[in-house]
This record gives sequence, structure tokens and C-alpha cells, in this order.
Amino acid sequence: MKRIFFGALSLLLVLSMVSCIRPSTGYADDTTAVKETTGISDTSDTTVADTTVSDTTVSDTTVNDTTANDTTANDTTANDTTANDTTVNDTTANDTTVSDTTVNDTTASDTTAQTEIKDSVQVTYPVEQLEGTFTGLAPLSQVEYTVNDPLNLRGLSDERIAFSYGVAKDGAPHSITVNNQSTFDAFGTNGLAWDNKTEKKVLYLTFDCGYKYGDLTSRILDTLKEKGVKAAFFCTMDYLEEDPAEIARMIEEGHTVGNHSVNHPDCTTVSREELARELLGVHNYMRANFGYSPEYFRFPTGAFSEDVLDLVNGVGYKSVFWSVAYADWDPENQIGEESAFAQVSSRLHPGAVILLHSTSPDNAAILSRLIDYARGEGYEFSTLDDYGYWK
Repeated sequence: MKRIFFGALSLLLVLSMVSCIRPSTGYADDTTAVKETTGISDTSDTTVADTTVSDTTVSDTTVNDTTANDTTANDTTANDTTANDTTVNDTTANDTTVSDTTVNDTTASDTTAQTEIKDSVQVTYPVEQLEGTFTGLAPLSQVEYTVNDPLNLRGLSDERIAFSYGVAKDGAPHSITVNNQSTFDAFGTNGLAWDNKTEKKVLYLTFDCGYKYGDLTSRILDTLKEKGVKAAFFCTMDYLEEDPAEIARMIEEGHTVGNHSVNHPDCTTVSREELARELLGVHNYMRANFGYSPEYFRFPTGAFSEDVLDLVNGVGYKSVFWSVAYADWDPENQIGEESAFAQVSSRLHPGAVILLHSTSPDNAAILSRLIDYARGEGYEFSTLDDYGYWK
């Protein structure tokens, strides 16, 4: 029995060995296929397996390298971003600096412009020049004024002085008139309130012509022509434009036409430059359309200051005030011929500058009688051109 048992066991072992050998041969073929494909020798089967593992490891390493590269790229991007951020910040800082500098430069420039001091300015006032002139005289060219010290940096007094003349009586001017003339003389400008220098008993007859009223000025001109008296007429731009034929008659008959401004302002309330324009408008209009250049100016209302007197003098005008006058300017509020005559005649004095308004019916009515009375008292009528003491 034992022999049978061990014989059978031996047979089984042999069969098992045979079956194990056949599958191993199949794996060897597979390995050979790999070997042929990769060109690895037969003796390196184990190495093949190791190499395969190594290839995988290499692949992993490659992946890791890629990851490393990606990381590097990301780091670089991060650095670039940081660099860009820094650049932006730098740029912002630079822009701010430039902007601040620009603002400061502009401010400095503006301040310089505002504080720039001009010694003089040129003033123009072009007027319409009509065909020919109203007088038949050759037209004169229009001019411009040089206004010196336009901001009055010399500090001339701009205190408004409301002109007053006081009531003259007994052949003598009022003390106010005397003081006014002393003030004008002290200023060193051409200002005349009364003639305190001429030894003769002279009178200067003047009229203010702010606007035309009826035929009163024509009647006054008729009387002056009849009596052989020359007077001065201070005219505004309105009057020049309203009745140029009447202005032409004044010039043709030898009277003086003076400048009474364009708009009749209180001259102490306007700048030196603006006052120059007020004079220049009338000046150019007369030159262009009458062939006549006025030389005398009368301040509207008589208000003045040292500053504006200097301006008028500086543009070449002589300022004419007065020492005899009365409330005659309102044509609707007249005091009557007798009262008018009594007031004017009683106030005459040697060297008197008489102010009458061409809008007064009383003045037109008493003028002939007044001239006769004055001559009877030993006075003679003189013209502003005859006054020999203009500076």
C-alpha cells in the first residue's frame, strides 16, 4: 500500500511540474516582445522590468519638472505682477509730483500777471466818421490817449470834493472860490475857478449844454452875435449828435466848444482809464466830424479830486469850473427873469467865470440885458483862450 501511495504522489508531482513549465514559457514570449521593441538584450529581463519602473519614474520626474517649470512660470508671473505694481506706484508718484509742480508753476505765473504794474495804458475810442464835416473844415484824425499811472500808484488823493463856489457879493468872490483856486494852483494842474491874475475887470461867459431844449441855444447864439461877445459851450456827446448844425454854428461864429464828457458821470466815481474814455469819445467825435479839437473840459456836477484833475491835465485838457452861478438848469423850474437877472448881476466880480445852462428860458431872456449891465459896470468879456496863465 505504501508503495502504491508514494507512486501516485510522485506521478502527481511530475504532472504539476509540467503544468508549471507551460505558463512560464508564455511570459517569456511576452517579455521577448517587449525586448525586441525596445532593443534590450535577452539577458536583461529583470532589467527590463526595472527599466520600465525607471521609465515610469522618469515620467514622474518629467511631470515634476513640468510642475517645477509651471511653478517657476507662476513665480515669474508673480514677480512680473509685482514689478508692474511697483511701476504703477512709481508712475503714480511721478504723475502726482508733476501735477503738483504744474499747479505751483501756474499759480506763480498768475500771481505775477496780476501784480504786474503798468506805467501807462493806451486808451482808444473810435467814432463813426461821417462824410465830410458839419463845419466844412477838413476832418482831423482820431487819436488815442496815453493814461499815465492808471492805478494811481503815486497815491494822489481820490477824496471827492463837491464843488462849491459860494455867493459872491460887493464885487468880490466868495472865500470858497478863493480857496478852490488856491487848491488848483497847488495841484500844479490847469484848473480855473476864477481869474485871480488878470488885472483888468474881465468876465468869462460859459454855458453847459447837456441836452438840447427847444430853441434856447439858438436864441442865446443870436444875442451873443448881436452883442459881439464870445462864450464857451461845454457839450456832451448827446448834444453833439442831436444838433450838429448848432454846434457847427458855435464854431463858425468864433465861440469855444468845450468837452463835457460822453455820459455826464460823477468823475470821482470812475477809474482814470474810464475817465479818459469819457473825454476821448467827445474829443474824437469833434475832430472827425467838425474838424475841431476841443481843449477845455468841465467836470459834470463840478465834483473833482486831485487824482481826476491830474488825469484830465495829463491827457491835455484844461479844467474850467466857475465862481458865479445859480439854480437855473431845470427848464420846468425857473425863478423868473427878474430874479434871475438880480442873482447873476449881483454876483459879478473881476475874473469871474460865469456858469449858465442853455436849458434855461430865463437865461435866454436876460442875456442881452446882462451883457449891457456888465459893460456898464466896467467889465469886458474875455475868452478862455485869452487867459494867459494856463500851465
